[in-house]
Amino acid sequence: MDCIFCKIVSGEIPSQIVGETEHFLAFRDINPIAPTHVLIIPKVHIEKPSELSSFDDNALGELFNLIQEIAESEGISETGFRTLFNTGKNAGQEVKHLHFHVIGGRKLGKIG
Repeated sequence: MDCIFCKIVSGEIPSQIVGETEHFLAFRDINPIAPTHVLIIPKVHIEKPSELSSFDDNALGELFNLIQEIAESEGISETGFRTLFNTGKNAGQEVKHLHFHVIGGRKLGKIG
């Protein structure tokens, strides 16, 4: 498979890892849009949020705990942060491997 995120998980491509659980890996975005911009990816290749249904409740709990841990370690848990994911081309998904953005460290504009 020629997926850049799968290569990051396997260690083929280096990244600045900021957190890891059994099922997820968190690393700094190489093109950050804010002082804190971390990506969280499943360690297995999945493309769509609906595929998270193959994970058990404990794995999904890991994801949300990891988001909170990153916000705390980055010093943005009190001031606020945004967590989002893009699904599909029209939403701006550039890598077809599900990934969550944790963005903060400055005032963010409104969406919508």
